[in-house]
Amino acid sequence: MRTPQKETHNQATDLQESNHVSRRKFLLLAATVAAGGLTSACSNLSNEDGRQSSIIKVRDGLSVARFPEKEELILLTDRPPQLETPLFYYRQDLTPNEAFFVRWHFSGIPTSVDLRTFKLTVGGHVQKPLTLSVDDLRKQFEPVSLVAVNQCSGNSRSFFSPQVPGGQWGHGAVGNARWTGVRLKDLLNKAGVKPQAMQVTFAGLDEPPLYSMHKFVKALEIEHAISDELLVAYEMNGEPLPMLNGFPLRLVVPGWYATYWVKSLSKIEVLPSKFDGFWMEKAYRIPRNENASETPENLAKDTIPINRMNVRSILVRPDFTDVVRAGKQIEIEGIAFDGGSGISKVEVSVDGGASWSVAQLDNSDNGKFSFKRWRMPWTPVSTGSYKVLTRATSGDGKVQGPQFWNKSGYMRNGIEQNEVPVV
Repeated sequence: MRTPQKETHNQATDLQESNHVSRRKFLLLAATVAAGGLTSACSNLSNEDGRQSSIIKVRDGLSVARFPEKEELILLTDRPPQLETPLFYYRQDLTPNEAFFVRWHFSGIPTSVDLRTFKLTVGGHVQKPLTLSVDDLRKQFEPVSLVAVNQCSGNSRSFFSPQVPGGQWGHGAVGNARWTGVRLKDLLNKAGVKPQAMQVTFAGLDEPPLYSMHKFVKALEIEHAISDELLVAYEMNGEPLPMLNGFPLRLVVPGWYATYWVKSLSKIEVLPSKFDGFWMEKAYRIPRNENASETPENLAKDTIPINRMNVRSILVRPDFTDVVRAGKQIEIEGIAFDGGSGISKVEVSVDGGASWSVAQLDNSDNGKFSFKRWRMPWTPVSTGSYKVLTRATSGDGKVQGPQFWNKSGYMRNGIEQNEVPVV
């Protein structure tokens, strides 16, 4: 059965203390939308103490739900679970486990894992196939930690116009965590990758509900798989992974979209040829030309698998609970991140893009794959509605700019415009 979580370092305590305020704020969200009229229902998902997960449904489509091991999150679907993180959780360097977004493809997800019997297999085009328990990973391999952003490919999809199908995420399908585990390359080296290996595939414990559906399997080039940065993680922010975030093991692919971060990882296979599975050859494809804008009438014919994240920034504060007053200074806050070159600059406009000011980047250095928090003081001079925009520049010189539409609503990173009322 699942090992109870316990705090292993002071950072976990810091996260817990900061979440007292965060949870109260999200309960305020539920109370606020409740004032507009809502109905309630209960799901069939039970928490570990036997309580039922409650779902509050709101007329405008917003729902708030609490699942096992999770705080109140924004609900997109419950089968499979798709839960979005409220933006105020990004006012800290690491996103708490209980507030980290959830995304599964199938309803057939693991709901419990017995560590006494669970095994990770490493096989295929190798000299010595491996069968490893989580305890084997902890004892036989060097532990490695890194901080990295995990972002759903469809984060912010709801803002595309024309609207595209798929989960209608706001900006909260992203999180930043300290992942601890073993290097993928150490596992592959121990198994002994044979010459002419081309790709490595990854599969988890989740299963499609119908035999006619394709099991979720992802692939990476062998050169990428044996780099230093990829991990098979067994901890998240110093604790075992939450069940909904991939317990007991998860692939961590820093700088790449979450579709490659296979949850409940149970099978690694080295291939001497290219993998042609559905989730690589048909799904999660983007135009080869990253600056090409598709239209519903003119879809890109030349596509490639989605890969490294592009540069973007997200406004975190002020939000709908903040009262912004004319003549009183507040701090505009947000986060910025990219695929691993780091963030060199964030600019903010409070006049709809007519002028821009450079924001201050926080001093904390969690590495090139972490998001960077930023802030800028602002004193609005008069009442009214202000258009606040942000744009980030990455370490390799790429800048947020115009948003290119694509049929799947992937990789949104255009400059968002936020309406901020000032009283």
